[in-house]
Amino acid sequence: MNLSRLDLNLVVALRALLEERNVTRAGERIGLSQPAMSAALARLRRHFGDELLARTGNSYELTPLGVALRDRSVTACDLLERVFSSQADFDPTAENREFTLLASDYGTAVFGAALARALHQEAPGIRLTFQHTPPSVVENPATALSTVDGLLMPHGVIDGLPAVDLHQDRWLCLVADDNPEIGDDLTLDHLARLPWAVYQRPYDAPAARQLSMIGISPRVEVSVQAFQLLPHMVEGTSRVAMIQERLARGAVRSAAVRVLPCPFEAVPVQEAMWWHPVHTQDAAHIWLRHKAAEVGATLTGNGRETAVAGARGVGPASGRP
Repeated sequence: MNLSRLDLNLVVALRALLEERNVTRAGERIGLSQPAMSAALARLRRHFGDELLARTGNSYELTPLGVALRDRSVTACDLLERVFSSQADFDPTAENREFTLLASDYGTAVFGAALARALHQEAPGIRLTFQHTPPSVVENPATALSTVDGLLMPHGVIDGLPAVDLHQDRWLCLVADDNPEIGDDLTLDHLARLPWAVYQRPYDAPAARQLSMIGISPRVEVSVQAFQLLPHMVEGTSRVAMIQERLARGAVRSAAVRVLPCPFEAVPVQEAMWWHPVHTQDAAHIWLRHKAAEVGATLTGNGRETAVAGARGVGPASGRP
């Protein structure tokens, strides 16, 4: 298809028509008269060879192709907006701009909070929005990232897109303070025999993946969509959970749990920020990536031993309030 022959205004009209399912309302939404919007619909119907909007009584319903194009038109409009808002220069002290990042609660709590603190001082006009990572990010990561500024996710889930490494973390295990079966150390037998609370996403189940590598299939009793809920699902039970070290202190502060080393060599977390290639030459995004790398570097190796000591209730760094 030759894009030079396409009228990109039709993309905006297509989105409005498919979302409003009404020619008059779609025209009002994008500032076109009813006759002009009808003409746009006619051109779109000729282009796609499909009615897109089919009259049913006094209203219109989307055809199957119309349904398929609805979400694609939203993505296309957002992507075009980002392309044409790209800048050659960017002054973080003077600009007003919003950056949107997809992240788990772990990514937001650990890296996102550190990035927000850094931007608070250096770029007071910059706004950060963190959104929950959708399952579609694995099915089509380029599409998922085309309408946001980045994705906070460890290596090993997606590939084929540019990324900047942020920081490393390691896995620890959570058990209840009053679990009578576990003393100072966990064993592989404990992991195989005791029930589990796990962080579960359709595209990433870290505990299951780690345990499968050593031949253990966890007996899962509880699955949650946030790492920070795991301590509450372990407290007062015989369950085991895995949590990143950088969340360990918060775990022991929020619930009656202990944090113990994993009884196997768990693959460490290498957190990264991924982005769509369309952002690569945008000055604002280049600045964001550089700032992300700087913040990640400050996290690397910062207070990890203290965090473990605090999580285990040892010495002056004890995580107990």
